[in-house]
Amino acid sequence: MSASSLAETGQYLTFKLDEEVFALDISKVREVLDFTKITKVPQTPDFMLGVINLRGSVMPVVDMRLKFGLSKTETTVNTCIIIVEIDLDGEVAMLGALVDSVQEVMELDPDQIEPPPRIGTRLNTKFIKGMGKQGEGFLIIIDIDKVFSADELIMAQEMGGEQLPLAETG
Repeated sequence: MSASSLAETGQYLTFKLDEEVFALDISKVREVLDFTKITKVPQTPDFMLGVINLRGSVMPVVDMRLKFGLSKTETTVNTCIIIVEIDLDGEVAMLGALVDSVQEVMELDPDQIEPPPRIGTRLNTKFIKGMGKQGEGFLIIIDIDKVFSADELIMAQEMGGEQLPLAETG
């Protein structure tokens, strides 16, 4: 896979989990919300925090720190929920992703993006789209469509007792 095939829009929303900076293609971001009360849904995995009321719709929210094997997100003034669009078998569904903080929208040229690292076959790095060069460091560009398994997304749909809200097209 060439670095140029990694870039979709070239614009990414960057956010922090712990001390790491991650990036998400801006075309997958619907909106960014301040932290709000999350209603816990029983018998769901730890990373599935519950649901919020988003303008009358039930919106599942996941803790991205827990999903990536980090400690639970501690709520601060900077804690945000990123409403993302996820492709689920050709349907576009929406989900809230709890993150420590949102940083900025930045542009990355294809020559600033390296392919994901090859870490062997035991670690799942399929959700890493690439590594963006940022000064002397890197940010991890994630493919939100590959972060969650189909079973996890179906469980998220069931959390609210209804289908995930479909994104409006057009």
